Amino acid sequence: MSRGILVIGAGPAGLAATEAALDAGARVTLVDGADLTGGQYWRHPPAERGDAREARGHHGWTRYLALHERVEGDPRCDVRLGAQVWAIEPDPVSPCGLAVHLATGRVDAVGARMERLRPDALVLATGAHDRTLPFPGWQLPGVFTGGAAQALAKGERVRVGDRVVIAGAGPFLLPVAVSVAGTGARVLAVAEASAVGRIARGWSARPWRLLRTASKAGELLGYVGAFLRHRIPYRTGTVVIAAHGTDRVEAVTLARLDADWRPRPGTERRIAVDAVCVTHDFTPRLELAIAAGCTVDTRRFVVVDDRQETTVPGVYAAGEITGIGGVDLALAEGAIAGAAAAGAEPDRAAVRRRAAFTGFAARIPAAHGIRPGWRDWLDDDTLVCRCEEVGVGRLRATAAETDGAGLRSLKLTTRAGLGACQGRVCGRTVEELLLDASGADRFPDLAGTDRRPIAVPQRLGDLAAIVREADDREQADLEPHDPPETSGKDT
Repeated sequence: MSRGILVIGAGPAGLAATEAALDAGARVTLVDGADLTGGQYWRHPPAERGDAREARGHHGWTRYLALHERVEGDPRCDVRLGAQVWAIEPDPVSPCGLAVHLATGRVDAVGARMERLRPDALVLATGAHDRTLPFPGWQLPGVFTGGAAQALAKGERVRVGDRVVIAGAGPFLLPVAVSVAGTGARVLAVAEASAVGRIARGWSARPWRLLRTASKAGELLGYVGAFLRHRIPYRTGTVVIAAHGTDRVEAVTLARLDADWRPRPGTERRIAVDAVCVTHDFTPRLELAIAAGCTVDTRRFVVVDDRQETTVPGVYAAGEITGIGGVDLALAEGAIAGAAAAGAEPDRAAVRRRAAFTGFAARIPAAHGIRPGWRDWLDDDTLVCRCEEVGVGRLRATAAETDGAGLRSLKLTTRAGLGACQGRVCGRTVEELLLDASGADRFPDLAGTDRRPIAVPQRLGDLAAIVREADDREQADLEPHDPPETSGKDT
């Protein structure tokens, strides 16, 4: 009998894993919380609102269409969209030792369909989301993450503002700026925090190795052309250190930074805007991997072997949860993980592409990684946790007054990270600021803000329905049953 594979995430890594598993003869269930496949990278409007020019807004659109048609058209693939994996727990009955809890239905409606899946193997391709460092005024309406701005541009054709600044660090700022400009907004500047010297050193080390990723040069040239067409200034060693306004953002202050990202006094410049899009890094979505028992390394990525298998047998990981590397690396890792989960040998071409783009990905933190001086643009009133409205001063003062060292106790005392997003936006920042206040390099309780046993909020009524159904089944087993009718001579 063919193996039953569960793939969580229908972005590039998840689609590639599904294709490879199907090629190996497996049965696949592909799960994603969105209404369409493609993930954040190939985010697009619904079919009824699409247009013939849609391919121009995406890289690798032909590849996406081929993957989408394959998984949707194969009878051995069950595609579950609008479905959230809200928990993973040990289960000795499951072939892979884990039970995966799935809720299908609109997130804002009652009566979700609750299921428990027990796959032969599991592929985690849950991706990552923006990490935005806080700055005074970042809670104002009109301040977006880069990912949100791009999603609105690609998926809804929505312009976030008329006068926009894009700021933060990393190559992701380039497609964000092009997407925003494509909606008709005027992008006043792209502010990259890293200085040109650091960027050059990070990308120019062992340049011959970049020959294996020559396709990226074509992407870069495309962005350069778009910047020239839209007349978008690109400024290095510069960042947004404050947003200003009353009911919404009305202006931002840009400042030059030193090598450690400390603002240089006297370089501040205030410009009028009605939107600002900021992304400094990415945070991998580790909730499900941690719940499954996978080991996470010191960089906060899932540890995998050459076959993309985690430290939990039968559980594989691919894409941004193993390291931020872009779509090419995600596709290669997904193909390897899907084949291995199905019990087949990974494609050699995928293995070669993984090696090439792993090296490419390593250049990103070298050239654009966050530096510690960003704390200098904070003041005591800067909000860290926007959900619970916890400021930097309150966070630091509470940590000092309570002499707290454990993350759990400090979160309970300050409320930081306990809001609606459960620390997804502020978690890493809260950890760093609390460690600064305590003078330690890690928390003694070894806690982290990525641990969320309930990965997606569920309604109490839907959770109660699981118990009611189990009780009904148990009661049915206990009730006496009429003997079956027989015909002929009793035996």
